[in-house]
Amino acid sequence: MVNALGTLDALSAYGRARGVVTSSAPQPLPSPVAGSQGSGAEFGEMVASAVGQVGDALSKAESASIRQVAGKGDLIDVATAIGAAETALDTMVAVRDRVVNAYNEIMRLQI
Repeated sequence: MVNALGTLDALSAYGRARGVVTSSAPQPLPSPVAGSQGSGAEFGEMVASAVGQVGDALSKAESASIRQVAGKGDLIDVATAIGAAETALDTMVAVRDRVVNAYNEIMRLQI
């Protein structure tokens, strides 16, 4: 409770410093369920974006490797790019596995 009051005081001071009037009572966040019509398209866009980011990470790692082989790159940059690409790919595979498991669970439900 004391920490929350300190946070509100800090937010109020920040608002005054910026010249913005703030309320002392916290405002409720909008419900994510209330405006989630068409969430299928949003989910698809999110998946497409994630796949694109993984592809970008893989292409950066490949470019760094090619530069290193040509003698123009730094080994640390190659290792960093490959590590980032590996992490992104592992994350994507884990998300895929969770989605497939959720789909299988839904298919096992009795109607």
